[in-house]
Amino acid sequence: MHMELSSKFFGELSTAELYEILKARSEIFVVEQQCVYQDVDDVDYRSLHIFYTAGGKVAAYLRAFIKDEDSKTIQLGRVLTVQHGHGLGGMILKEGIKEAAEKLNAGRLYIEAQSYATGFYQRQGFAVCSDEFMEDGIPHVQMELTI
Repeated sequence: MHMELSSKFFGELSTAELYEILKARSEIFVVEQQCVYQDVDDVDYRSLHIFYTAGGKVAAYLRAFIKDEDSKTIQLGRVLTVQHGHGLGGMILKEGIKEAAEKLNAGRLYIEAQSYATGFYQRQGFAVCSDEFMEDGIPHVQMELTI
């Protein structure tokens, strides 16, 4: 299956791309994880959206945005793959790290990871830097990666 990588700021997204991103986020975070929360937030306006598409549909996605400009800390979030077990998660995370460094001048990356996924992020060099906490009824930890 041919996949295409895109990395766009909010204003660069087509309406079809935005629709597919929001549909994928809803499918994974609201339906699959049975988590009712406000996914569409104002953070999207100031985010870099990094995603793989296949046949016009989002296959993997994450967003990156400035958390702290002074320390060059960029936060990654909404990391997802629509089809699991195909290595897309690792691929999109690697691209997210690269794009955050290049387009957002990241010196450090920060993520609030679901606790069960810490190993996934540790494989890319992230380290846990907090105690576990609950977010939307799901255990999370803060993780950081210095670039």
